[in-house]
Amino acid sequence: MSTKAAGPSFALDIMLECVMGSTLHGTKVADGLEDLDIMAVAVEPVARFVGFFVEDTWTWRTKPDGVRSEAGDIDFVAYGLRKFLHLATKGNPTILLPLFAPEEHIRTIDARGRHLRELAPHIVSKQCYAPFRGYMRQQHERLLGLRGQRNVTRPELVDAYGYDTKYASHILRLGLQGEEILLSGKVTLPMPEDQREFVIKARNGGFTLAEVSEQIIAVENRIITAYEKTVLPDKPDMKAVQQYMIDTYLGKWFADNETSAQQMLATRPGREEKE
Repeated sequence: MSTKAAGPSFALDIMLECVMGSTLHGTKVADGLEDLDIMAVAVEPVARFVGFFVEDTWTWRTKPDGVRSEAGDIDFVAYGLRKFLHLATKGNPTILLPLFAPEEHIRTIDARGRHLRELAPHIVSKQCYAPFRGYMRQQHERLLGLRGQRNVTRPELVDAYGYDTKYASHILRLGLQGEEILLSGKVTLPMPEDQREFVIKARNGGFTLAEVSEQIIAVENRIITAYEKTVLPDKPDMKAVQQYMIDTYLGKWFADNETSAQQMLATRPGREEKE
């Protein structure tokens, strides 16, 4: 399988990898449009962190760039730990999800990954409000054609229902999860049954464009109310998060250096085996 968006030229040291998208949310429908989304968190080697070839994000797709994914396709993205934590502490809705994914959706995890998930109470804060509400509003405006061009990535859905119902269902899902994280500090995955049914109804064209727009406005108002009620801290516990990040990177780099030193000693010129 070839792809323009190729992965890294070195082996990723993955600490956490989980299934994302509609599979994780419990909103997957069998219409031939659902691909498999995977997100991973990796710890970069020191040369990729501070050297000439700094990288913090790696992607891989079954389809080439610019070609829409379909059922059976895979979209993979991995973030360096520092990049992941930077986005998570800012309340990025998608980045936060691996912290709450159930075990059956986790493909890879080690002690570092489990520690990362345990840090969720130190990461989640009122900072979530602006991203959740902001993304929801921007996407709503794009759905209606009020921000740039109307979002039309699935013409078959537009032909069938008059608008991109999958895009609209994502907006509703985002809003409901924004309300939950503000009120509880976590996201239930898969979504609670009543919410899943609501989102899937929108996905299957159960609302007209005008009706789904009204539902989006109502959910956005619920986020506003949740923010007024939230008892989350104003900001993440950056001291705890940074200490974890530093310890994790140093642990890897010291281990890598020790391995490199042992390999150099084992292969040095003129080395003689002792009888």
